[in-house]
Amino acid sequence: ERMLTFSYLPSSLKKSRRCVGDKNTKSVFCLPPQTFDKILIANRGEIACRVIKTCQKMGIKSVAVHSDVDASAVHVKMADEAVCVGPAPTSKSYLNMDAIMDAIRSTGAQAVHPGYGFLSENKEFAKRLAAEGVTFIGPDTHAIMAMGDKIESKLIAKAAKVNTIPGFDGVVETADDAVKIAQQIGYPVMIKASAGGGGKGMRIAWNDEETREGFRFSSQEAASSFGDDRLLIEKYIDNPRHIEIQVLADKHGNALWLNERECSIQRRNQKVVEEAPSTFLDSVTRRAMGEQAVQLAKAVQYSSAGTVEFLVDSKKNFYFLEMNTRLQVEHPITECITGLDLVEQMIRVAKGYKLLHKQEDIPINGWAIESRVYAEDPYKSFGLPSIGRLSQYQEPLNLSNVRVDSGIQEGSDISIYYDPMISKLVTYGATRAEALSKMEDALDNYVIRGVTHNIPLLREIITHPRFISGDISTNFLPEVYPDGFKGHQLEVGNRRELLASAAALYITAQLRSQKVEVDGGKVEVSGQWNLASTLLPLTINGTDRMLQFKVRVLSKLAAELNSYMPEKVAEDTSSILRSPMPGSVVAVSVKPGDTVAEGQEICVIEAMKMQNSLTAAKQAKVKKVHCKPGETVGEGDLLVELE
Repeated sequence: ERMLTFSYLPSSLKKSRRCVGDKNTKSVFCLPPQTFDKILIANRGEIACRVIKTCQKMGIKSVAVHSDVDASAVHVKMADEAVCVGPAPTSKSYLNMDAIMDAIRSTGAQAVHPGYGFLSENKEFAKRLAAEGVTFIGPDTHAIMAMGDKIESKLIAKAAKVNTIPGFDGVVETADDAVKIAQQIGYPVMIKASAGGGGKGMRIAWNDEETREGFRFSSQEAASSFGDDRLLIEKYIDNPRHIEIQVLADKHGNALWLNERECSIQRRNQKVVEEAPSTFLDSVTRRAMGEQAVQLAKAVQYSSAGTVEFLVDSKKNFYFLEMNTRLQVEHPITECITGLDLVEQMIRVAKGYKLLHKQEDIPINGWAIESRVYAEDPYKSFGLPSIGRLSQYQEPLNLSNVRVDSGIQEGSDISIYYDPMISKLVTYGATRAEALSKMEDALDNYVIRGVTHNIPLLREIITHPRFISGDISTNFLPEVYPDGFKGHQLEVGNRRELLASAAALYITAQLRSQKVEVDGGKVEVSGQWNLASTLLPLTINGTDRMLQFKVRVLSKLAAELNSYMPEKVAEDTSSILRSPMPGSVVAVSVKPGDTVAEGQEICVIEAMKMQNSLTAAKQAKVKKVHCKPGETVGEGDLLVELE
């Protein structure tokens, strides 16, 4: 694995007694440092599995925590020990500090790795660990407080001579205050949670009405996700790139920047595809951003891995966005191009070791791309959550230079309680073109059934001419798909190939290779047919293809009779409101007899920690309300009827 070896021997390691260089392969292998005997991972899913893998590599015992519904989760099975910390809701389990502290005491864990999200940037949790002599694998409470608060972090960044976005340097108390501040700054503005991250508690407002609505939703999401509803407002930079710098610092005043990650492909302020390095940065801009990131880290005596996020405009002006004082979701692509295991570095730093490397030791070797595979319906707002059980699940690990960070397996349940991420699919190549080609193959070879997923959207993104050319921004998805994602639009030739493949598959019990006539044209389909496999590598008219089939082929008579079947009448969606996703009802804003205007909010559904406002499609009177706050609803459930 690239994250475990260096492609060369850094000068700072040449005298190390714990590192051995191999002249033939030009690689260096380092024995793990003596750190902790046992680490508790205060997280779940893929990031818990990721941390456990490094613990195993370093000879450290691991402790998993889990909610009752996660009792059979992969991270629980991987760990040496596991402790249940409460029921499914995050507030009662993964955010339950008392239960997690009890788990630490009962297992004798010496240190805690928080992963990302949950308690990873919670200063109170870090304080409680310190009070009991347990090491927090992350920065100290001062840095968490300083950088975790977006208002204070912006002031510190200014003082450290880091470029910042114009805005209001204080807490926004009320919706009225928000409107006044937004008018002073000038629209559009970004409303976001002071203690937040991960796209939660963030809204863009283009007018006073959207500012009031954004204030309400952002404060509610912030309170739900972070236990802190404070908000700030700043100028929204339209059509920017989102580029971040990975930093690594120790407790001895040493700090490095580990190059950048391009994270501009987003939906609802959450990243979808990331890559390292960025196609946009030149060496001068890269160094300037890296040096400012290190300046900020040193300003708060930062020690651990962290990420400084910037917005970059078309002229390569860059502005500080926020600092995440934790391991970032997309850290694997940095590991691929630098050869560093960031979790291992975090553990070393937490134990008090100095950094092994100098800035000149940090390379950019090759190119890495990460696709976030979600249990989401990409045809609804580029991805609304989908729940269910994985009836079939097969990762594309048969391919070279592919890494999959996941925390699920065949049979796992995707529930409404947690983030809908299935995995992080990472590909690596000597060049960007090679990494992209490998990603295309990996997505084609990824089998996920039982839940709706976003692989069709991911594949469209990485093969789109604009993405391939590097012409991207945070507005990429709405610009490329202004009417929403409709799926891959088949050309005539592609359609003919798929129809021919389906027909050939249908008769494969009798024939191994078959010429099929489709719309008057002949298509030759051949391959090693294995009907038990979910993947079918076929050769179609001389071109190699990887297909996943769920086929229903009708006989000629059945097809003719099928044409007489009555078509299902489309439902009048203007008079009814159904839930577009599974979730819980947060608020109902109407009652029977009320008259609502077109676009007026009717209710709010929360799904996987994101709140969604559902509105009326027309002006009408409310006939019946079928839901109430606190209820759990499924996708398609009837919520409100209008006359």
